[in-house]
Amino acid sequence: MTGPASEPAPQGGPLPGPDGLPRCPWGLSAEEYVAYHDNEWGRPVRGDDALFERLCLEAFQSGLSWLTILRRREGFRAAFEGFRIAAVAEFTEQDVERLLTDTRIIRNRAKIEAAVGNARVAAGWPEGELDRLIWSYAPDAEGREAPRGLGDVPATTPESKALAKELKKRGFRFVGPTTAYALMQACGLVNDHLADCTARSLGRV
Repeated sequence: MTGPASEPAPQGGPLPGPDGLPRCPWGLSAEEYVAYHDNEWGRPVRGDDALFERLCLEAFQSGLSWLTILRRREGFRAAFEGFRIAAVAEFTEQDVERLLTDTRIIRNRAKIEAAVGNARVAAGWPEGELDRLIWSYAPDAEGREAPRGLGDVPATTPESKALAKELKKRGFRFVGPTTAYALMQACGLVNDHLADCTARSLGRV
């Protein structure tokens, strides 16, 4: 399982944060996590480039802590031209070699080449197609029970498996079912804030 909700944390319910309000346990382990949990994770993300960025970052996170990605996020954005699909699709082998020496990012050749290759695939689609494709796999929220503890949060779902399969069919790489589900969690396709988490109870997501 990838994404911050998969990282080591108490498996019970929400814990009090710096302001005393309850939050998902994973969102309290570092200052960056508190901000990410409160202001981003689980909120709807729309737009091809914005979703491409999240997709790339989730792929780079595979096997690592999400905190590692958060702390390098601005470096990633600078290195990958703001994750504009049209720009990344034009990257050459020289750009790949340049990125392999860029200490601001995770220097993994397979992941870098996948990001460039995925951009080239998406660049050939009509505008809005990546957004439409990803959001078409958002499950019906009605009747979906809120998780009480981190142990109730799944690693994959039928929707994430189907999304990963479709992306791979269209030529995307480094997008397995767990990465796809982490994307769905992060971008608001599903709401996996715990039942008593303040982000959920205050309607932030």
